[in-house]
Amino acid sequence: MSISPSLPDAIAASSLRDITPQSRPGCPFNALRVRLRNVNLRPTRQRVALGWLLFAKGDRHVTAEMLYEEASRARVPVSLATIYNTLHQFTEAGLLREVAVDGSKTYFDTNLSDHHHFFVEGEEKLMDIENGSIAVSDLPTAPDGMEISRVDVIVRVRPKA
Repeated sequence: MSISPSLPDAIAASSLRDITPQSRPGCPFNALRVRLRNVNLRPTRQRVALGWLLFAKGDRHVTAEMLYEEASRARVPVSLATIYNTLHQFTEAGLLREVAVDGSKTYFDTNLSDHHHFFVEGEEKLMDIENGSIAVSDLPTAPDGMEISRVDVIVRVRPKA
């Protein structure tokens, strides 16, 4: 029976520079380092650790504060400012999608497909809407020199009274 390393041990091991994709096929940390390099981000220990927390659980929506709490529980030494910077770097590199709710709350979505969201009021939770459930039509013409990059629909829901 093999015992998996704890997240801090695995993160520390992930910073080894002599590991190549060919030498460790199937290693999730190695795959993440390759993914970061492919978008021109240096796979620092903190980026790899935060990337692991973000992407290892499948499609999800997180705020910087949520990721900070997860990192703290996993004993990943990182500041909230570093988390904000990393989330924005991942977004600019095309690894995450930023979803603003009410202008004051920003979620980062690991699902990069074209889709829309439910926002559960009171729970501060973002959920994907099944693809194809919403049709957006009659969009305005973009201003001169501009093009529409995407349309985000956020449907606010709450428990029935």
